[in-house]
Amino acid sequence: MLKSSRSQQKLSWTIALRYLRATSRTVTGVGRLALLGLAISVAVLVIVISVVNGFERELRERVMALLPSIKVHHREVSRPQPLEPDAAAGIVGVALVVEGSVLLTANKKLKGAQLTGIDPANYSGVSAIAKFTQSGHLGILEERRFSVVLGSVLAEELGVGVGDTLRLILPTGPTTAAGPVPRQREMFIADIVDSSSQLDSLAVFTTRETALKLFRGAQNTKTHVRLDDLFTVAPALELLRSTYGEEVRIDTWMDTYGPLYQAIAVQKLTMLVLLSFLVAVAAFNLVSGLIMIVERRREDVAIMSTFGMQSDNIMQLFLVLGGSLAAAGICIGLALGVGLAWVIPIAFTTLSEGFGVELMSQYFIAYLPVDVRVVDLLTIAGTSMLLAVMAVVVPARRATKFEPSRILAHE
Repeated sequence: MLKSSRSQQKLSWTIALRYLRATSRTVTGVGRLALLGLAISVAVLVIVISVVNGFERELRERVMALLPSIKVHHREVSRPQPLEPDAAAGIVGVALVVEGSVLLTANKKLKGAQLTGIDPANYSGVSAIAKFTQSGHLGILEERRFSVVLGSVLAEELGVGVGDTLRLILPTGPTTAAGPVPRQREMFIADIVDSSSQLDSLAVFTTRETALKLFRGAQNTKTHVRLDDLFTVAPALELLRSTYGEEVRIDTWMDTYGPLYQAIAVQKLTMLVLLSFLVAVAAFNLVSGLIMIVERRREDVAIMSTFGMQSDNIMQLFLVLGGSLAAAGICIGLALGVGLAWVIPIAFTTLSEGFGVELMSQYFIAYLPVDVRVVDLLTIAGTSMLLAVMAVVVPARRATKFEPSRILAHE
């Protein structure tokens, strides 16, 4: 007879592991099928969450690294009051620029673009654009007059490259008897910037002095500001208002990309919840598998009850069995999901290039990003395990309801 509660618990684990290692048709068939469904569900959840994480990371680390955190639009001021970085306000970089819309033409092709005149020496304080250029620096703009750094997509669409020239057309120009005539200027392409973002299809950079000459005015003068913490904007806005007054218009990154950033965060939570139902369905498939296992082990359960094993320990036996199957499925799913998450971007790029289709043309980046995070893997594993344990409680309780005398009477 089984007397010790501890010995009964040890026996429950021993029998559960023995059942798990068994090669009977019940375990290898139904159990493995339920395990496969759980693994696939977990893998899908890992992949989807990792892709959403990738978009969040690229928006924060790539797009927001290229664009200034704050833009101050000055009105009719050629040289506004200078502003220095201020640690107390969270401002780590400041650059005076000249911006305006232009047209670019080359090889009988015409494209619209945004021209930004910068000081190459200090613009790296507000944007990481230099590290995405072929030369690795923006000082190349000062080596030759009327030079530009062109976005890679613009260069490809216009059919030009480094060393070529293009014609830059400004919408405003002198007024003649026939009407206003757009100003034009031939520009030398000094470098190409390839950031794999929307910037490549819009951006043209030149020196600020050149931009002032092209626009012939200061109505396009702006101050670009880089923040140490993107989410701490209020101190910087207060400093900018006190410095420039109400005569300026101030745009923050939140005005442009804030809704998108929030949408990505909401989407991640939504996907986690919705796909957890998929995992729950797969986990509850363990119920049918375990019920069949319990039915096939009726005689074993009856014998253990006859020898004094308590109902709690019998229930523990099948909880361990079901939990072990679930844990195996979850681990396989995590490994499969992580592996596919790293392979999918490569396959995505290969397909895009193979078929010549820009599948990401509607997004702010030109590739499929993936970011596998340990905290998300732990969350997925914990949630899946909790759902699986809740599912296997039903068949485990069923095993405690057998009447040993009735079962053994037929043996």
